[in-house]
Amino acid sequence: MQQEIRFATFNVCNLALPGTVFYTNLAPYTTAEFEAKTDWIAQQIDRLDADVIGFQEIFSQAALQHALAKSKHYAHAHQLGFDPVARDGIFTPSVALVSRLPLIGEVKTYSVLPRQLSVALPGTGEILNRFTRPILHAQVALSDELTVNVFVTHLKSQRPNYGNGEDENDSYQLGLGSLRSLIQRGTEALGLRYLLIDLMQNNRVPLVVMGDFNDVAGAVTSRIVMGDGRRGKVGFDDRLFDSYRIQSQSDSLRNVGYSAIHQGQFETIDHILVSEEFNPASRFALGEVQEVIYLNDHVQLRRPEASDHGQVLVRVKLYGINNQANVSSGR
Repeated sequence: MQQEIRFATFNVCNLALPGTVFYTNLAPYTTAEFEAKTDWIAQQIDRLDADVIGFQEIFSQAALQHALAKSKHYAHAHQLGFDPVARDGIFTPSVALVSRLPLIGEVKTYSVLPRQLSVALPGTGEILNRFTRPILHAQVALSDELTVNVFVTHLKSQRPNYGNGEDENDSYQLGLGSLRSLIQRGTEALGLRYLLIDLMQNNRVPLVVMGDFNDVAGAVTSRIVMGDGRRGKVGFDDRLFDSYRIQSQSDSLRNVGYSAIHQGQFETIDHILVSEEFNPASRFALGEVQEVIYLNDHVQLRRPEASDHGQVLVRVKLYGINNQANVSSGR
């Protein structure tokens, strides 16, 4: 069994085949632009050298496969994902998962919010009962004895959601549009949380959630996903943990942890969360997050083929088989 497992999350920024219209306000890629973008993606994933990578903003799984074929380490990796389906003539990008480790069990996608969760968006009459971008769930075999459940997510952006006829230059309507986006993102965070609770309760299986949360780790939406913030509650239960906060080998001299720049502000909105099995403070720990690394130099350079997001890499050190055998069932 490998002693170290690497997880990474990678928002590629609008990966589509050349000639494909993915947004009406953006020109399709030319063949040269597509080749340059997939060259850059292949270079980045080889730098990451992760065992499992979650991708966001995928308009074409074939385009992602093209990038993987150019890489040194992922040409034969397992690829999971689905092409987006147009709703009302509009495409919303999808997610994907690439793994060099074996996959087991059924691959699941979640489009509809669980437990009949729904919310009305103010001022529109629209009822939200679906994820903006479906969530992907797969099981990855770290060894013959150890399986990890991996979720890849991309929550609603902070871009205001305007209703028909609303003016984005109107301050009142801007506020209302931003509120709708926050409600959408919060509702999706709760829907994801419900999926995670259903999996974690009475079932001790390691869990990793990775993706673009469109919010910092301390935001209410991110804390909903983690199950954080319960007053007077100390311990683990069904909580998840921000890898950045529990890493054991943080180097302050090169700690430049950000994954995006928004209106001149450096912030981390791409996260990898882990269950207590990778938190050394838990008596059920099977390993620990050693280090979180950000590949983000390209964000400031703004090269046309590069993403506007940095990549996040988490190095997990696995303990010996004896530790795994001592983990009992039930939480």
